[in-house]
Amino acid sequence: MTPEGTFGMEYHDSVDYLESLRRCRPKLGTETTATLLSQIDRPHEDLDCIQIAGSNGKGSTACMLERILRDAGLDVGLYTSPDLNSLRERIQVNGRKIPKRRLRAFVEEIDGCIDRLRKEDDTPTYFEVLTTLAFHHFAAENVDVAILEVGIGGRYDATSVVDPVASAVTSVTLEHTDILGDTIEEIARDKAQVAPTDTPLVTGSDGAALEAIRSETDVISVGGDDKDVVVSENGLASQVESAVSITASGWSLETTLPLLGHHQAMNAGVAATLARQVADVAPETIERGLRNAHWPGRFEIMSTQPLTILDGAHNPGACATLAALVDRYAFDDLHLVFGAMQEKAHRQMATTLPSIDVLHLCEPTVSRAEDTKTLATAFGDHAETIDHAGSVLEATERALSAADENDCVLVTGSLYVVAEARDRWTRLQIPKQTITTDRSQAVLTNADVERTPLENTAKETVHRTIKTYLRDAQADQIKQTFESIGGTCVLSETETAGRRVTAVLSGPLSQLQTLIATLADDELGLAHVSSQLRRAIDADDEPDRHPWDQTPALMGVLNVTPDSFSDGGEYDRVPTAVQHARDMVASGADIIDVGGESTRPGADPVSVAEEIDRVVPVVERIADLDVPISIDTRKAAVADAALEAGADIVNDVSGLEDPEMRFVVADHDASLVIMHSLETPVDPDRTVVYDDVVEDTIQDLSETVLLAERAGLDREQIIIDPGLGFGTEPAESFELVARLKELQALACPVMVGHSRKSMFGHIGCQSGERLPPTLAVTTLAADRGADIIRVHDVPENAAAIRAARATDRH
Repeated sequence: MTPEGTFGMEYHDSVDYLESLRRCRPKLGTETTATLLSQIDRPHEDLDCIQIAGSNGKGSTACMLERILRDAGLDVGLYTSPDLNSLRERIQVNGRKIPKRRLRAFVEEIDGCIDRLRKEDDTPTYFEVLTTLAFHHFAAENVDVAILEVGIGGRYDATSVVDPVASAVTSVTLEHTDILGDTIEEIARDKAQVAPTDTPLVTGSDGAALEAIRSETDVISVGGDDKDVVVSENGLASQVESAVSITASGWSLETTLPLLGHHQAMNAGVAATLARQVADVAPETIERGLRNAHWPGRFEIMSTQPLTILDGAHNPGACATLAALVDRYAFDDLHLVFGAMQEKAHRQMATTLPSIDVLHLCEPTVSRAEDTKTLATAFGDHAETIDHAGSVLEATERALSAADENDCVLVTGSLYVVAEARDRWTRLQIPKQTITTDRSQAVLTNADVERTPLENTAKETVHRTIKTYLRDAQADQIKQTFESIGGTCVLSETETAGRRVTAVLSGPLSQLQTLIATLADDELGLAHVSSQLRRAIDADDEPDRHPWDQTPALMGVLNVTPDSFSDGGEYDRVPTAVQHARDMVASGADIIDVGGESTRPGADPVSVAEEIDRVVPVVERIADLDVPISIDTRKAAVADAALEAGADIVNDVSGLEDPEMRFVVADHDASLVIMHSLETPVDPDRTVVYDDVVEDTIQDLSETVLLAERAGLDREQIIIDPGLGFGTEPAESFELVARLKELQALACPVMVGHSRKSMFGHIGCQSGERLPPTLAVTTLAADRGADIIRVHDVPENAAAIRAARATDRH
């Protein structure tokens, strides 16, 4: 279990320490990195590493390769840069950011070594220390393979301390000429130094760059018809995916890719070839992995009405590629939100971007950001109207407010701009229970508040409390405004420009309502924050459209399987299953959930055809019941068949493991349950480290919900399930129940599935003794705002819910 408040080394101090390290120095080479690694027992020496170098596309290629290898069943470490909001994003294992506690412990351990090197005038750079931290984390997690995005070049990069098992150079352009050389050929030869000893280097380079790389090492070339691996990007398969084919000697594949454009198809070809080299991954697994690869901020479509695109294009070449992609979409006016760094070629970027109707200029909160007056000069007459909005969030809000549903809003110019704009879709308003001083103190500790004022402030936050994430200027404005009306606003401590600030707002409902009304007229993008806060405190005022709107609704489990953990074999005959469904409805079930495959640990997989044969006849026979029918499946083909047969809801316990699932549900205009699940079935031997199991679950679900929305689902159609027992220890599952209200931050209905689960063994209730604790948690979940409660024993749980409703009325 991961309590919200445990004192030790302050996390924000660790981050500030790392961020204070210098970014570059004249000394080149891997010696300093090797020295750091020697202080922590050389963890890199036992890792199988893949290096990915190149001028562009390194991060996207690494992301796609990581997803492919995970889908192939490997434990995968991923090291990339830059990040959007937190340096922890740069170091991940199986898609999970490095835990705060490990980062803190590492800084404490490595601090002495850095001090010694500083005295020797050899202070490590930020990138060298983070590279060391990545190796340390990957070794501690015992990953099967570590994917390393190379920083600069190849010969002297900190990641080149390893002898890789495979490597790639994605592309080569003129860059870092002061370090790598003055010509394409010199730069290509430098990047080629990442080549593995016994395996050909994979590259998407062409022309002189390819020939220069070939002069250094054996290669597998990726690209056009004259290459070893031929890649074709065949246009848009939908608004959010492109069609891609990859052909090589002995294997080929066709898939759809959520990373759009010819350049991303090339990166996919490189990733697929590396996957074949490293683990001989089957083409069908590569297809699935590529379709599951998502890289935030890289031509990321956030909305379709209006078409809203975020892309971190930061140089003229990237802007030209972006323009070609935007040109594929039909829209009326283009509203461009643009901000860039001082050192960039602003005029060339402006001339390569699409024709602009309204230009909203902004400055991200980093010291290198160019001012809007200079940017306006660079754009000249390339825009009909220029708005100096100032902050990124305000520029984004103005663009969205001005755009009609047939227009396009494009946010670009820098990944810093994209990171801040993306807050609009990812910012959460998390309701906190601060009914005691101890609980309030725990919330503040988790928000990285300084220890000294924490104890005094905790007494002031025993009210209605909301935790959210803001940018510096927003946080300062909200703090000033809220405190002026008597509320309490506590901000996290950070000295790092550009990072998000955690804000904890606490006060009576009347004060929060006054704050919301005041913010609605402010700038800095605070009008949207105001609407989010209003939704957070008025969540119960939404109109009733579904059974779960009269909360909580009871979902009755109907397993038509021979091997489910609790009732396997009881209802695997159609007449018996149908009668049980009718009995559950008569006993108070509001929804029937039909499942044809067990997800218990060790369960044998079931083919699509067999699962359809199990569930569709049952769904067809009970579709006339006066309650919604849910299909419990992680396979899109099964969901499609069941929805055709009359189902209304898909209950996906894998959390969209099948990339087609979200599109199938959207095509049927059905509802979708998305469960937080690290893997299905669960590996009982895998241990997951959470910094805060509830907030980590919310953050993970937030990104999955965005994927479902992009497929065409409205948020009211999306139901979230925290996944008790799916990657959580029993104590963590109980904590998720205790803090269930916090999941309301996602603005989706919340479902809880706890019935007869092994978590009750933690309190001494073995199999066959789990009805009483199930009823207890049903009552607690109802009290804590669950919208749907999924159970096996309908009559008993229906009685518990009736009691909870009666209590609530009084």
